[in-house]
Formats: sequence, structure tokens, C-alpha cells
Amino acid sequence: MDTLEIDKNKVEEQKPKAVSTISGSQILLNGLIEEGVETIFGYPGGAIMPIYDALYDYKDRLDHILVRHEQGATHAAQGYARTSGKVGVVFATSGPGATNLITGLADAQIDSTPMVCITGQVFAHLLGTDAFQETDVINITTPVTKWNYQVTDASEIEEVLAKAFHIAQTGRPGPVLVDITKNAQIQLTEYFGYTKCEHIRSYKPKPVVRKSYVEEAAALINAAKKPFVLFGQGVLLGNAEQEFKAFVEKAGIPSAWTILGAGAIPTDHPLNVGMLGMHGNYGPNVLTNECDVLIAIGMRFDDRVTGRLDKYAKQAKVIHLDIDPAEIDKNVKATVPLWGDCKETLPMLTELVQQKSHTEWLQKFRDFDKKEWDQCIDAEINPTEGELSMGEIINQLNQLTNGDAVIVTDVGQHQMVACRYAKLNNTRSSVTSGGLGTMGFALPAAIGAKFGAPDKDVVAIIGDGGFQMTLQELGTIMQSKVNVKIIILNNQFLGMVRQWQELFNDKRYSFVDITSPDFVALAKSYYIEGKRISERTEVKEALTTMLNHDGAYLLEVMVKKENNVFPMVPQGCSVSEIRLK
Repeated sequence: MDTLEIDKNKVEEQKPKAVSTISGSQILLNGLIEEGVETIFGYPGGAIMPIYDALYDYKDRLDHILVRHEQGATHAAQGYARTSGKVGVVFATSGPGATNLITGLADAQIDSTPMVCITGQVFAHLLGTDAFQETDVINITTPVTKWNYQVTDASEIEEVLAKAFHIAQTGRPGPVLVDITKNAQIQLTEYFGYTKCEHIRSYKPKPVVRKSYVEEAAALINAAKKPFVLFGQGVLLGNAEQEFKAFVEKAGIPSAWTILGAGAIPTDHPLNVGMLGMHGNYGPNVLTNECDVLIAIGMRFDDRVTGRLDKYAKQAKVIHLDIDPAEIDKNVKATVPLWGDCKETLPMLTELVQQKSHTEWLQKFRDFDKKEWDQCIDAEINPTEGELSMGEIINQLNQLTNGDAVIVTDVGQHQMVACRYAKLNNTRSSVTSGGLGTMGFALPAAIGAKFGAPDKDVVAIIGDGGFQMTLQELGTIMQSKVNVKIIILNNQFLGMVRQWQELFNDKRYSFVDITSPDFVALAKSYYIEGKRISERTEVKEALTTMLNHDGAYLLEVMVKKENNVFPMVPQGCSVSEIRLK
């Protein structure tokens, strides 16, 4: 036997032995199980049928939730990811099934939500022929995904799936889409077992922290007389709630949150001074332009937070902690750009900052709180006459849930009211559409949120307009028996648009007066109990009945038609020009 033959035998011996010969669909489902997936939100169709056929034999290991629209699947996966901290998974077919995912993908992309969408595709030999239900899903979804890839051979599936999960949940999270042609789903190939992806050569999700920047940041904080922390969802995504709490408590710095950062520290924490932004609290907005050091943690200086950039915190030294270098200096120039994972950078910073209290500075926020309470909040959450207000419903809900429920909000006036007034004691207990502002988000997101947090009360707060965009997901609740509580705050208007038309367009109410069906009767047609109320004396009992009900429940609350959300920073104004009325 010559040397060449011996070497060939050695190579053969070193090759991994195939566990079995299985289909691409089976490889996919085995991979999902290995990634720890338990729940899939999806809708079958022709091009993904082989995967669904294989799924029939995995029903004991993978729970598939049949939604009523593919957009609903993406929002449900978002809700699941936001409450569980895991990757949301979606199945959809080709063509219209895939294009129906676009809004949810865009929402997940801007809100940094980890999601893996699996779409079926026509046979590889039909690509580019305008075959039935063929669309170029890769080019369509490129702007709204962190990564996407089209699989045309079953041998690719295991590696591509592992890469998809790695990319979706590391660094700054986001949505990933894998498009699998039908032939790859059917094709039999040798399966060697699943290996999770731990490294991609060109992808470096975890930055190397520069200690010199940590030292510079600490020096600025220690010298500050009026430091102010702005925290966003990056704290939650980095699982750095404890590290964040330790930092602000040692440094004694007043801290305000973006709507996606809500819950990183409890609402009633003494250093939590409220919500930032267009409809945020009075003090955090005004005092942004009075602080001497501004510390931004896991937030991106969105225009709804900053108002006019040329008048935003010009007096302050800015320290920006973020895992995504694209966000640093994008909108607000950082004095110290602290690029890194905040779970790593915050303890480094905490070690170097001095123990302080900033009592007088914190009192300024409390003084603004009193002014806001007297001129705005008290009348909103404690009215004694007239029609019901949105704020009093949220206030009563707080008293009954003690701040321990998961609150899922849609988009509009009710969203701002709920985000302003909801009491949150726990992390990952606020789910809303932030950057994209997607009406119709809440109902399907609440379904996913309940699967992600099965032991929590999940309450969806929705407007009458947004509810009608995805109300078909009541069918998902009915079939899957999801115990979510739904509150529709019905003001018979597209309220936020109406508010702007009132304030800035001389009350020219152009196509914002919306007619709704009988929501309670609609719910009952889906075998979901419900009630409609309009009197103040009914509120507590109705909310109690809803929360105690065994199963899903819809409560429609008729609220004041022309009620505005204040405070408000008018578009084009500085945050210090915030209006209380």
C-alpha cells in the first residue's frame, strides 16, 4: 500500500460520520430545536409546504401558533422576543406570504428585536421566471433585515440557520430572513448533527472596550455638578439592568428613559425621573438643556427625543455608551464615545465613579414634576366629572396590577398615555412599537408576549383605529386559547393625527373621524368575553372582572373624543420649549 492510499484512508477516518440521511426540512426543524426554539408563529402555503409537512412529526417539540396574517406573525414574534429575551421565529410562504412580513421586519429592525423569519420559495430552477407566487424576497427585505440569505441546496441549511441565529441575537440584535427554495426543503442529504455558530470571520458583534475612554467618561462624571442619564432599550437588550442600577445609584444621577427603555429600573425608583421625548415628562425635557454632562446609555438620540438638534444639549459634555458604532456621533456629537456592550462598560464605569447624591440637582426634577402634576397630570388621571380619560384607566389598572403586568401598547395617543402612566416594577414588562410606530402592533404582539411570559398578566392597550388594522388576530387568540387582556380606549378618532390637526391645522379634521364595529360583539363572535363601559363608576369593577377572568377578555372603554396628550414638544421645537397645555 503506497503513502497516498494511506493518507486517503486517514482523511476518510477523520470525516464526521453522518447521523442519518434526512430532508432539508428536517434539518431545519432539528436546528430550531437545537437553538432552543419552542414556539413558532406562522402561516402555511405552497412554497413552504414541505417544512409544514415535516413539522407534523415535531408537534411534540415545537409549538406552532397559526396566525391570521403574516404581519401578525412578525409582531407576535416581536412580542415573544421582547418579554422572553429569546429569538422570535416566523414561518411564511413565498410571494404574498413573504411580502406580508415587511412591516414587522422593518419594525424589528429599527427597534433592534431579534427575529429569524423562514420563508419558502419556488423551486430553484424557477427562480427569475415569474413563477406562481415568486418574489425576489432577498432584495425586497435587504433594507429591513440585519442579514438575509437564500438557500438553494439542503446541504446549506444547517450552517445558514446557525449563522442566522448568531447574527440575530448578538451585538445589536435584529431580524434575519432565510429564504429556502422548495427543492432544498425536499432534498435528502447526509446530516451530521447541528453545530451552533460561535464565530463569523467578518462579523465582530462585541467591540473591544477602550479603557482610556472609560477613564475619560468617569472623570467627566466625577467633575459634573448636574449630570443626567438617558437610558434606552440597550440596557434591556444587554441584560444589564443590575449593572445599570448599580451605576446610577453609586453616582446618584437622575435618569430618564426612552419608551423602549421603560422598565430597566422600576418606575418608582428614586432616581427614575420619567420619560423623555415629545410626550415625555416636563423635567427630563427642560433639564436636558441645563445639565452639564449628558450620559446616553443604549439609546440612539431619535428625533422624538431630541427635538431640534441645533438646540439640543449644546451646553453639555456628552458621553455615549452604545454597542453599535453607527449610532455614536450620528445625531449628537459625543465628547466621549464609549463603544461597547453596556453589560461590560457599565461595571468598568461604576468602579471609577465617585459615590454622590446630587440632592439639589435631583430636587429640580421634582420641582418640575410638581408643576407638571398641577397643570397636567392630576386632571388626566384623577378627573371627577365629564367623560372618561385615558389616563384614569391606566391609573386604575396600575392600582389593580401593582405594576407587575406586562403592558403592550399600540401606536397613538393611548400609547403615549400608557407609556407615561403605566407603573412597571419589572424588566421586559413594556412592549411597544418605538421607531417605526406601527399601528396594529399591539394585538399580535400581546399574543407573543404572553407566550414569552406565560406567568405574567399581559394587558394590551389599543386605540380603536389600531385595533381595526389587525383585529383578525382575535382568531389566533380563539384557536390557541391565549390568555391576554385587551383594553380598547375608544375615542372615535384617529386621536394622535386629530390632535395635530387641532393644534397645527386649525381643527381641520381631515379623515380622522373613524367608525368602528361593535367590538364586544366582534370579540364574542370569536368566543372571547367582553364588555363596553362609558361611566366612571364602572371602571374599577370592569377592570377587576377583566383581570380575574379565566381566559382572554376584551374591555372597550369609551373615552373623551377630543382629549389631547400633554406635555408635548411641538415638531421643530427645542425640548426646552415643551408645552404643558
